[in-house]
Amino acid sequence: MTQTLKGNLNDKAWARWTALGLLAFAMFCSYIFMDILSPIKDLLQSTRGWDSTAFGTMQGSETFLNVFIFFLIFAGIILDKMGVRFTAILSGAVMLVGATINWYALTDTFLGSSLDVWFTNHLNYIPVFDELGISPFYEGMPSSAKFSAVGFMIFGCGVEMAGITVSRGIVKWFKGREMALAMGSEMALARLGVATCMIFSPMFAELGGHVSVARSVAFGVVLLMIALIMFIVYFFMDKKLDEQTHMEEEKDDPFQIKDLGKILTSSGFWLVALLCVLYYSAIFPFQKYAVNMLQCNISFTAPDEGSFWASDSVTVIQYAIMIIVAAAAFASNFSKNKAIRYITLAIAVIALVAYCFMGYKRQSAAAVFAVFPLLAVGITPILGKYVDYKGKAASMLVLGSLLLIACYLTFAFILPMFKGNDIAGVCVAYMTILVLGASFSLVPASLWPSVPKLVDAKIIGSAYALIFWIQNIGLWLFPLLIGKVLDGTNPQIAQDLANGTMTPEVAAISYNYTWPLVMLACLGVAALILGLILKVIDRRKGLGLEEPNIKEPQTEILQSEAVSAEE
Repeated sequence: MTQTLKGNLNDKAWARWTALGLLAFAMFCSYIFMDILSPIKDLLQSTRGWDSTAFGTMQGSETFLNVFIFFLIFAGIILDKMGVRFTAILSGAVMLVGATINWYALTDTFLGSSLDVWFTNHLNYIPVFDELGISPFYEGMPSSAKFSAVGFMIFGCGVEMAGITVSRGIVKWFKGREMALAMGSEMALARLGVATCMIFSPMFAELGGHVSVARSVAFGVVLLMIALIMFIVYFFMDKKLDEQTHMEEEKDDPFQIKDLGKILTSSGFWLVALLCVLYYSAIFPFQKYAVNMLQCNISFTAPDEGSFWASDSVTVIQYAIMIIVAAAAFASNFSKNKAIRYITLAIAVIALVAYCFMGYKRQSAAAVFAVFPLLAVGITPILGKYVDYKGKAASMLVLGSLLLIACYLTFAFILPMFKGNDIAGVCVAYMTILVLGASFSLVPASLWPSVPKLVDAKIIGSAYALIFWIQNIGLWLFPLLIGKVLDGTNPQIAQDLANGTMTPEVAAISYNYTWPLVMLACLGVAALILGLILKVIDRRKGLGLEEPNIKEPQTEILQSEAVSAEE
């Protein structure tokens, strides 16, 4: 009773936010690796012979096992049966193994090896999968892309398992508290991983004047080692919490397979799941092509060799400025002193302008797209607090859909109008990318905290797993579709390459992205329709999606818990 009166570990703000920091940093590292090849698509084409179809097929392989072998469903059951701690370490280990394979596939050592020969001669036809048109390999696919896809499949199992584990862990530590803020903050930090890989992946690939795509992947592998360490530290922290509460999470209200029926019969759950598919299918596949899209639509001129803007030093400086933007914008939301809040916000704005100026001077598409998460970092706490204390989660999903549509139509039809005008083109790109990042910040702040309102706590791991599984269908399909649409709508590029009238370097930045972008805008339209339907169902069935997560002050919650313990 004394222990309860003092409060458990998750009653202490520093403890639950430390737990969140461990989980969020691990996901930060995993997000870096997830898109580590995205900003160097052009280098993969020129050094490894990957066309857009090969690139898209390999990138889509990340979710293949989760979708077609149902690994993620099993991962959710493992999470509910074994708990957060076990599943977190397992996911970290699986990510590291897959990433290591991915790295080796892109090394010079792999070229000409027995594995290179084997992959060249095999996996060209996969029975059943080929007939259904869903094979992760195809005739003529470069061997390095095939083997890299195998590693990415394994990594994908680990990262998706980590995603549902982290969501479950946040619910455990923050339920009844700042859960929307916590989930939004975790996703904001994880999304900084996208910016990190956009800035550093090209730098490592071109380090020392010698192009090596494997060097970039090695950077990601080291970070995944750190992620595994974060999960191990979290293991002991979470174990301490369970010792305080005198129960193991998996033994409290034990999970049964039949409980899955409660998920499958919930109309609200299915709408949330489909919205998740549409949002993530519109964002994550785009991230893999975004840098190349900018290279094709903006006339970048490389700075003079030996100049400051062409050096690795400017890359590090720009990243440091980006961290200042993120930290100041995030901190401004937590300051109770109005003067300090405005000062930190001003620092964030000034640093953002400096960052954008440096990105323009570097003439780097990767540096321009790296601005993607920065506005989201600043507004995510605002959105999280609003959902926690005011609600309106379903309404935020509708707003996010409208912003998605506007951004992709801008990329498709307005940005190409400024090709040749690099200043105007970069400005339009920056504004659109910032708004796109802000729109996506609405998802973690509103969608993920809605899931505990729709299912029982003992099956929440399976619920998240099912959502992630459905989401993975889109994450597998759309990178592949974008690659095929690019090659299909740009046949002249393949012809010019075959005729020798265009070099691989020029071909890589000559694509017309109009139709892939229109396709992504259509996903936003579908999300808008489902969001409006969700609002209607929420109103009719009283799902509570528009209600706040915190319905009484925290002090009152603690007092009531203390009274109950005494009784």
